[in-house]
Amino acid sequence: MNRLAFKMHLNEGQKDTYIKRHTEIWPELQLLLKESGISEYSIFLDKETNTLFAFQKVSGDGGSQDLANNPIVRKWWGYMADIMKVNPDSSPVSVPLEEVSYLE
Repeated sequence: MNRLAFKMHLNEGQKDTYIKRHTEIWPELQLLLKESGISEYSIFLDKETNTLFAFQKVSGDGGSQDLANNPIVRKWWGYMADIMKVNPDSSPVSVPLEEVSYLE
């Protein structure tokens, strides 16, 4: 099992919308993530900087950021693009983080 972490940026004032959209995550997206080997996916918000910190446990080498060609993921990105910092293709600007310590 691999652990992946990355950060993204939420636009100012969009916390409630972000939470609502994730509370109502589409069932087809949830299924896709699970079928892709993602067994845990947590997202935390640093309210001072609007930085989102995401953590995933995955079986295999890739995480959610490697599903860019899936139409469900592309549709989700479009849905979220108005409340986050995104790339020209509507994917979230995402910075991978290096794991430097782990205690099991």
